[in-house]
Amino acid sequence: MTTTGPLVRLAQELAALPPSCGPVRLVGVDGHAGSGKSTFTERLAVLCEGAAVLHLDDLASHQELFDWTARLREQVLLPLERGRSARYLPYDWDARRFGPARELPAAPVVLIEGVGAGRAALRPWLARLLWLDLGREESWRRGMRRDGAVQASFWQGWTAAEERHFAEDPSRPFADVLVRQTSEGYVLEPGPRGPDRGPDRHGA
Repeated sequence: MTTTGPLVRLAQELAALPPSCGPVRLVGVDGHAGSGKSTFTERLAVLCEGAAVLHLDDLASHQELFDWTARLREQVLLPLERGRSARYLPYDWDARRFGPARELPAAPVVLIEGVGAGRAALRPWLARLLWLDLGREESWRRGMRRDGAVQASFWQGWTAAEERHFAEDPSRPFADVLVRQTSEGYVLEPGPRGPDRGPDRHGA
């Protein structure tokens, strides 16, 4: 699959943005579970030289699928805003507990990937919000095929929780860029909010 053209241009655009969280250009990559966020983010990170990646699955837990905002703010956003590396406690989904601290550098570009990366509480910190534009039913089918029967019961609870989350706190209407995957690569289109949105700063 050819992906380099649009992603190279996107990486260049992200690097040229004004910082949004201290010295960091914080970029959210949101979309339904199974929509391809992790793969897309990994490819984009390679092209954003020196970029760091935070997976929101590391901040969520079985008990708090979406109630991780305070943890993200304290462990990640505030240190980055001060120009310091963040230290967060990643959740071990098998052991069902938080593990040893992991460092996230205050890199020029930090990609935050996961369902809810464009939620209202996080948007004021973002330089850009990208949305993987695949419908929820198809995304969920892909995710279930990926995870297999062993995760079937988890997916039953997850889909209901995700549906509630996006009904109460949608991300797509605020996306700057829509990302669609085709047989030939990624297609990037202006999102509902567009690439020229004005500042929406925390504390404003």
